[in-house]
Amino acid sequence: MIVADKNLELVTLTERQRKARRNRSIAIGVALAALVIIFYAATIVRFGHHGASLTGSGLLGGG
Repeated sequence: MIVADKNLELVTLTERQRKARRNRSIAIGVALAALVIIFYAATIVRFGHHGASLTGSGLLGGG
């Protein structure tokens, strides 16, 4: 069984390090959101011109 060391040394970040971490986190979040939007747009563009055939052929139940 693994026992955790009760005398762990915790690192205290400086204000500058906290700001850098926050900025990195925001940048990662923005990059992830941009990637999601790019994939969504690519999907719409790729399947957009097939939309009429999907509904028109009865594939989605539209006549």
